[in-house]
Amino acid sequence: MDPANSTRPDAPPVAIVVSRYNGSVTSRLREGAEAAHAARCPGGGLDVIEAPGAYELIAIGAAAAKTGRYRGVVALGCVIKGETDHDRYINEAVANSLGAATVETGVPIGFGLVTTNDVEQAMDRAGGTNGNKGADAMDAVLDSIAAIDAIRGADEYGLRVTLKSDPNDKAAG
Repeated sequence: MDPANSTRPDAPPVAIVVSRYNGSVTSRLREGAEAAHAARCPGGGLDVIEAPGAYELIAIGAAAAKTGRYRGVVALGCVIKGETDHDRYINEAVANSLGAATVETGVPIGFGLVTTNDVEQAMDRAGGTNGNKGADAMDAVLDSIAAIDAIRGADEYGLRVTLKSDPNDKAAG
C-alpha cells in the first residue's frame, strides 16, 4: 500500500487490543501501532481496548472483530520465556485463535504478540534495534483492509494496494 494515497479523513475504523501484562513493552508496541495508524489514516478511526494479558487477546480481539464496528483489529502483547514451557502454550493458543477469528469474521486481526527469550529481545522488538512490531502489525492490518477492498472491487477509504518489494523479506538478503 502506498501511504501517500491514504490521506482521506474517513479512515477505516480499527481497534487496537493491547495487553497490560509486560506493560513496559506493550505500551511501546501500542505507541508504534498508533503512530503507524496516524501516519496512514490521519482522520482517526482508532479505538484502544486493554486486555489483562496475552491470553485474553483471544476473546477480546475476537469480540472486537465480531462487532462489525471495526474493519481491522491489531492484537498487541508480550510473552517472555520463563522457567517452564508456559510461554509456548500461550503463544500457540493466541496465534491459532486469532487466525481462526480472522477467518471466521473476515476481519483481519494483526498479530503483534512479541514472543522472546528475554526482556532485551522484547525491547528490541518494541521500538528498539528490531523496529516496532506494533507498527508492523498495524501496517499489516491496513494493507489487508486495502487488499480485501481491492478483491471486492471497492475503494471505500481511498486506500490503494501497491505491489513493491517487501523490506521484511529475509530471504531476499
